[in-house]
Amino acid sequence: MENLLRGLLACVREDLDAVERELERAVRLPDPSLTETSRHLLAAGGKRMRPAFCLLAARFTPCPPQRVVPLAAALELIHMASLVHDDVVDEARIRRGRPTVRARWGNRVSTHIGDYLFAQSLVLISSYGEPLVQRVLADTSVKMCQGEIHQIAGVFAVEQNLKDYLGRINRKTALLIAASCQLGGVVSGAEPRVWRRLRCFGRFLGMAFQIVDDILDFVADQGEVGKPVGSDLAQGILTLPSIRALACSPQKERLGVLLEERLAGEGDLREAVDLIKDCGAIEYSFGVAERYVAKAKEHLAGLPEGEAKAVLRRLADFVTVRRF
Repeated sequence: MENLLRGLLACVREDLDAVERELERAVRLPDPSLTETSRHLLAAGGKRMRPAFCLLAARFTPCPPQRVVPLAAALELIHMASLVHDDVVDEARIRRGRPTVRARWGNRVSTHIGDYLFAQSLVLISSYGEPLVQRVLADTSVKMCQGEIHQIAGVFAVEQNLKDYLGRINRKTALLIAASCQLGGVVSGAEPRVWRRLRCFGRFLGMAFQIVDDILDFVADQGEVGKPVGSDLAQGILTLPSIRALACSPQKERLGVLLEERLAGEGDLREAVDLIKDCGAIEYSFGVAERYVAKAKEHLAGLPEGEAKAVLRRLADFVTVRRF
């Protein structure tokens, strides 16, 4: 799957390499031990999807790639900072198959490293004279925090519904992808009609991306997702499959009891996962993701033809291919 993604992004590979060098500079600290902590995050890799979306969006207008690279790096730093803070809140020990910063250096260091990465993103975007860049990223960052707070407040809350879930993932995930697509167009000088479509594309695709990630928590093995299967549910994070099962499973009362008791007994997590998988909630959730992908593609239709558009269309297909 990683090879497929690398192939899709071949047209922006040199620009992504430049983003990686920018990230290396951004995490270099006077204290060697703190630099080691930040580089641990970089070494964990990641798909670099937000920088890729930004770079591709900039291709709809002739623009020197070096103008977009700092923005693309800033977007990845915001994403990385949010992951570090999430791992503290979730007490996570593994991410992308590697120990988290929290697991190796503790909560205190993790919190400050997350803050540092976010601050470095502000340094990078300060070079842009377009006020919309700062305004969009400020609003996006606020809403990402709101999404995280909403998630914390909803731990093991079985009364959550589809609207609650969609609002949460819109804030936590989709809006940063939307901003990546929009601002790539903005800084490259694209017309508003272009970057507005790019933003809508990114938001709908971001929704699909998060739904599929939440499905993989139930159906993929640890080697694929880089964290234990069922880890979201074990933390009381109710995602679309579990919310659907609570509404429609023939065993929804039993599932509700397991969750209200916070999966207290031995084997409760396995039983809850099986109940969710057995009632069609996984298939239903994939259907929702596919509808969001279709909406994303609708917004590509009005954009100029070319390599960037073709790659964005294939990336939209890639989101749901990940089920396999």
